[in-house]
Amino acid sequence: MHRRLIVPGALAASLLLAIPASAAGGTVGAPGIGDPYYPASGNGGYDVSHYDLRLKYQPATDLLEGTATILATTTQALSRFNLDFALDVSEVRVNGKKAAFARSGEQELEITPASPLAKDRPVTVVVRYAGKPSEVKVNGWTSWVRTPDGAVAAQEPESAVWWYPSNDHPLDKATYDISVSVPDGTQAISNGTLQSQSSKLGWTRFNWRSAKPQATYLTTLAIGKFEITTDTTADGVPVVNAYSKDLGANGGAARASIERTAEVAEWLTELFGPYPFDALGGYSPNVTSGFALETQTRPFYSPKQFANGSNVSVVVHEVAHQWYGDSVSVKGWKDIWINEGFARYSQWLWSEKEGEGTAQELADHTYSQHPEGDPFWAVKPGDPGPDDQFHAAVYDRGALALQALRNKVGDETFFELLRGWPAEHAYGNATVGDFVAYAERISDTPLAGLFDTWLYQPTRPEAPAAAEARLLRTPARPGQPEPPASWKKIAATNTIHDHR
Repeated sequence: MHRRLIVPGALAASLLLAIPASAAGGTVGAPGIGDPYYPASGNGGYDVSHYDLRLKYQPATDLLEGTATILATTTQALSRFNLDFALDVSEVRVNGKKAAFARSGEQELEITPASPLAKDRPVTVVVRYAGKPSEVKVNGWTSWVRTPDGAVAAQEPESAVWWYPSNDHPLDKATYDISVSVPDGTQAISNGTLQSQSSKLGWTRFNWRSAKPQATYLTTLAIGKFEITTDTTADGVPVVNAYSKDLGANGGAARASIERTAEVAEWLTELFGPYPFDALGGYSPNVTSGFALETQTRPFYSPKQFANGSNVSVVVHEVAHQWYGDSVSVKGWKDIWINEGFARYSQWLWSEKEGEGTAQELADHTYSQHPEGDPFWAVKPGDPGPDDQFHAAVYDRGALALQALRNKVGDETFFELLRGWPAEHAYGNATVGDFVAYAERISDTPLAGLFDTWLYQPTRPEAPAAAEARLLRTPARPGQPEPPASWKKIAATNTIHDHR
């Protein structure tokens, strides 16, 4: 199951009430950004524009040493502010001057600058730190995974607190420069484009850059011994794929799937519009976890995703997220349908393209798998709650909602919506309500009832009338209909949301 940093609502409220409303020369920044699913995630009082991370990692000992330089702008006058971070800190500087710092809870680094910060001013924060991330537990666990030859940081909804200090919530996106020094013969893979690589005294440094806004949980780091392939898309976007050298029997299937990333992205540009970033690819490290994750420009794939052979459908899912989830991100984690419903529906559209079952047929079959009274229908994709944020219903019922929308407004308008939404909210954040309002505006059709039925009602919806739509005809037929040819491949990706 996926892991979460959760502070109960009552406790979060008491923590906020315990913070002084003001202090000399400014107020104290809130220890959370205001997400009710994860009250401890993110922080208040500032907005980050850029992270510059200079790291050194020794795989043999799991020792990570780092200096993070954070460029931000204050959104209020601040006498103190927080970063989300769990490793040991040796020094903090704010605007070049040493700052006091202290721990609060399991993930809060409280920073008190030498003098208060005025509102709407640029601020530079430098944090020096070191630690063994796999040994540092927050709420009993760590997202930093050691591998036989290195380590991987890839997790949702959080992974940053174990390897760099941040404002750890999708609402505060930033650009990144990530420089990592590792022993010669080892590689460091991260997001974006590789700017340079150099070796000195037994260590090799890799410099990666993400030039477009990126959420903290979408930032990834993989250290180990990889086989790396490079290419470019038809539009000239550089592609970097990486595979651990010890993937064993799954290695060939992983490569046969991930190497089709450029092809998948080119097809998705026809549906969603221009690819939103300047880099593309994917990587499969030697980990025991079973999930995949849409880490920006370079998705993470567990080799277990390919245990039964190649599966391009999982690549479709993660590359679709580059538009839906990465470029357009959630405002709060309750809006997860904006990410997962669309990525799952993209798999249905790929099946349709490949002649292995239409989206309509997949909708029919999905619906038939969950009879009246199935707990599946009790989960509300539009606001599933933190315990069900990655429930199968968010993916599959979420995709059913999109098929219902397609049948309601027709293909021409539906695909106009799919292209227009990522353009209208590029590199920003949005809610489910924002999408509903957008769909009503573009289609000139009242849709609130449709979305309420499919995203918010904890019951099995009635099949729409044939005059209105053809969605979900098969449940009226006795027995189980034959699944579309793509069903097994799509079903095999259900562990996408099993974040272990």
